[in-house]
Amino acid sequence: MKRPRISSHQSSFVSSLQVPLKKTPLFDFHKAQDGKMVNFAGWSMPVQYKDSHIVSHMHTREHCSIFDVSHMLQISVSRLRAVELTEKLLANREVKLAGLAARDSLRLEAGLCLYGNDIDETTTPVEATLVWTIGKRRRQLKDFPGAEIIVPQIKAKTSRKRVGLVSTGPPVRQHTPILSPDGKVIGEVTSGCPSPCLKKNVAMGYVDSAFAKNGTDIQVEVRKKAVPAVVSRMPFVPTNYYMG
Repeated sequence: MKRPRISSHQSSFVSSLQVPLKKTPLFDFHKAQDGKMVNFAGWSMPVQYKDSHIVSHMHTREHCSIFDVSHMLQISVSRLRAVELTEKLLANREVKLAGLAARDSLRLEAGLCLYGNDIDETTTPVEATLVWTIGKRRRQLKDFPGAEIIVPQIKAKTSRKRVGLVSTGPPVRQHTPILSPDGKVIGEVTSGCPSPCLKKNVAMGYVDSAFAKNGTDIQVEVRKKAVPAVVSRMPFVPTNYYMG
């Protein structure tokens, strides 16, 4: 089976011969479940299991999946109990394991930023359309790093904005140039993939603010050819989070 191409941390999937990969508490469990392990930011992580990327993606949408986040030190049980807990959760027939490929396409359909791709230390929350992350009190007090730049941007226009893009034809990937209708470069794609739910290509990227309005017709340059695309509202697929 051909390994799916995913947009996050491309360089992280290149095997390193110098540094041994770190392993999460579930490493042996992933292997036992036929997890296809890859290098992800220095960790050995499953990109998918027996099911294809598409099957895993759709199962997560319709039911429930488990993704190992302990490489981000996000684990609330002891290392010894991690496997036991995972097995108990998988005893529910609606629950399956999900790998990096499904996680990436799901977060992109949800319009969620991936650090290192869609946001980094050079990006402001205003440019990234993440102003909702800054509370009213903090805006008033300006008591956070970068406030002297970010707060004025909230009321003014920035030169670029993060937008959603929808296209058909060849998939749109990271670093794909975004073009105006007359062919001028107006931005760059930061994440992109075919959407298993929409059967279209979805992507995020930064464009000149003049082209950031939803419904704006633009183009993306794929394999040296201009392909029609439309600036689209995010999330691409309506959220249906379980809130507890």
